[in-house]
Amino acid sequence: MPFDLQPVLKGKLLELRPLRAEDFDDLFLVAADPLIWEQHPAKDRYQQEHFRTFFREALECGGTLIAIDTSDGRIIGSSRFHAYDGDRSEVEIGWTFLARSHWGGRYNGEMKQLMLRHAFRFVDHVVFLVGLHNRRSQRAVEKLGAVRVGSRPDANGHDSIVYQITAATFAQGGPPPETV
Repeated sequence: MPFDLQPVLKGKLLELRPLRAEDFDDLFLVAADPLIWEQHPAKDRYQQEHFRTFFREALECGGTLIAIDTSDGRIIGSSRFHAYDGDRSEVEIGWTFLARSHWGGRYNGEMKQLMLRHAFRFVDHVVFLVGLHNRRSQRAVEKLGAVRVGSRPDANGHDSIVYQITAATFAQGGPPPETV
């Protein structure tokens, strides 16, 4: 069965659905906060011209999901499935950002749980590429049970730490004890 990069996923806090061109204005309202990008390699993404490029690439990749707060229907961020590799049984989850009003773990945790649950219907491994200086995102993927497995450049050529979580680890509810 081929990987479905554009699912609709629903949780208690969030609904994730495929990104659409008409989402630009609402998503840019979230992305226009410079503090969201302060630890990110692309620190200027809060500027409309740079965000427009990010948004165009998000649409073109075909795996971007918009995050909607179920309490009020407001767009609060996005994330993507990327680089699906059927031979390696792997997909990347990344490019995630959330409004600062939704920081703190609950929303990102549910977003990633929904995406991981979906991904593991199709693959055995999910990877996250995180910028070397992006401590906030490193902690967030570690809280999910992902473990550091190396480093490599991301799709834009930035040095990144590679984290991985396997279907078996996810099914057990977290990392094995020796990696905690």
